[in-house]
Amino acid sequence: MAEDSKSVLKMFKEEVGESYRVDDLVDPDIACEIVEKFNHMAKRVSDTNREKDLFFIEGRESLPKKPKPPIVTFIGHVDHGKTSLLDAFRESNVAERESGGITQHIGHEAFTAMRARGANITNIVVIVVAADDGIMKQTVEAINHAKAANVSIIVAINKIDKSEPGDVEKIINSLPQYDLIPEGLGGDVMIVPVSAKKKTNLDKLEETILLIAELMKLEAIESKIDKAKGISATLIVEEGTLKVGDILVVGTTYSKVRSMVNHLGQREKAALPSAPIEITGLNGVPNAGDKFVVINSEKQAHEIVEYRLELIKKKKEDLGDNNLDIFSRNNSETEELSVVLKCDVTGSIEAISSSIDKLDKDQVKLNILHKAVGGITDSDVLLAEASSAVILAVNVKVDSKIRDLAKQKGVEIHTYNIIYELIDDMRMYLTKMLKPVTREVRVGFASVSKYLMYLKLVVRGGKLVHEGKLKALRRFKDDVKEVGVNFECGVDNVDIKVGDILEAYQLVQQERVL
Repeated sequence: MAEDSKSVLKMFKEEVGESYRVDDLVDPDIACEIVEKFNHMAKRVSDTNREKDLFFIEGRESLPKKPKPPIVTFIGHVDHGKTSLLDAFRESNVAERESGGITQHIGHEAFTAMRARGANITNIVVIVVAADDGIMKQTVEAINHAKAANVSIIVAINKIDKSEPGDVEKIINSLPQYDLIPEGLGGDVMIVPVSAKKKTNLDKLEETILLIAELMKLEAIESKIDKAKGISATLIVEEGTLKVGDILVVGTTYSKVRSMVNHLGQREKAALPSAPIEITGLNGVPNAGDKFVVINSEKQAHEIVEYRLELIKKKKEDLGDNNLDIFSRNNSETEELSVVLKCDVTGSIEAISSSIDKLDKDQVKLNILHKAVGGITDSDVLLAEASSAVILAVNVKVDSKIRDLAKQKGVEIHTYNIIYELIDDMRMYLTKMLKPVTREVRVGFASVSKYLMYLKLVVRGGKLVHEGKLKALRRFKDDVKEVGVNFECGVDNVDIKVGDILEAYQLVQQERVL
């Protein structure tokens, strides 16, 4: 609409009776009326189409195409050699820097959110299986996530230098039960036996990856907060070139790219397609999986972010009471463990939150009061104190000042380097909070021959007619603690008849498990 802003704002004032600014959001119906007042045709577009327009490149099909390297996700059971394989490919030493040899960010162990995101940002997944260990629980999880993401799968059987004869064949023959049919058995899943330690068959694995390589989509992988660098995020470029100084929008935040560092820790001025790059300069923490796009101006970026925030606000209002936290609906019989969760990256927050949700039972709940990226703050400690909560810190350092404050306030801080250890601890705490189940264990029974006996239960004609606690037990004139089989005894008086069956039970409390 080729109309100057002053005329448009004046029209709004005349027709609506309200004053607007250039950057204000306007109701779509009102906007259409104003457009028609200027004798233009208004075309309504959906929120979905508006988002798609951000990522639309005019003449995309006619643009020259250049091949770009494949992006691959390595997933599998803990300590089966995922990081070691990456090290062997990159000739780096990532494994030495990781806790327990576990890659914490993008796909490891059985964490739905993290693993699912790892599968969704790539078109090729390498399932790593240790030859000497075989297919384990988390291997199955990895297989299911890869299949659900509809990606090409390669199975790398690692540690063949430690395996016994027949181990590799055993793994290959077991894959069909997980709906993975190896090429040798008439399927399309490629199997590559390798040794990351000895660097055996790495060339064959690389050839296999390149053979089925496909392009991936534009995704934000992780974001984190570093005191020295501020908020940073790891991105992968799909199209074009990302440069230092570019203005980009990711999720509900926008900023100018201040610096870029490649996977080797070297500074870069530009990132080409498929290059993983860590950027700084963000003014907010994006969520893992958010798409990013480069915008021409900060003004336009601001408008996009405001629009997205308005959509989120509207959705929350539409949800109303349905959007209440589940913990607000807890009944008085539900035990609750409250926590404050602080992590180094958003991916860990997603994985932990997803896993914690699965731990909840009818009688116990784990309530995450607050979760955020970054170190523990004074505010976190005060929140935990006021709510009788514990603080869980994953891969973040705890300052001595914060520890002193927590000790003073009586707040527990639990630190972790490995996520599944946190989950195990939470499962243990919640299990202890479960009320034990009481069950009756039959310890004896008798039939009434005279009106002299009474145990705990009185059964007449197959129906329970009396229940009570055994207060006294006599053998002749002596008080006794127990009476053996085929001996007569006397008990408290109760309304019983000859022929009634008396049964004795003990109440045994049995601990429950999650």
